Amino acid sequence: MIEDIREVISKLIAAYEAEKAKSEMLTGELEKCRGSMEDCRKRISELEKEIDSLRLAETMMATSGDRDEARRRIDRMIRTIDKCITLIES
Repeated sequence: MIEDIREVISKLIAAYEAEKAKSEMLTGELEKCRGSMEDCRKRISELEKEIDSLRLAETMMATSGDRDEARRRIDRMIRTIDKCITLIES
């Protein structure tokens, strides 16, 4: 009977150690994924800024026929910026 209890305890200890190792491995993998996710977020932010810059450059490089449209776009951007500034100051 005591030998059976020792065997059960040994099995429980082995199972605990296996789960502990698995938990440590998964924790490491989670940290790696979090780092990768943060890198992706930074890259997305950089790409969004690049898109905004390209849109602005496209607006500025409008042909003479598109100048009125370009002016309207710039006016809209200025109004949007003014609204943002007003919200920040509030």
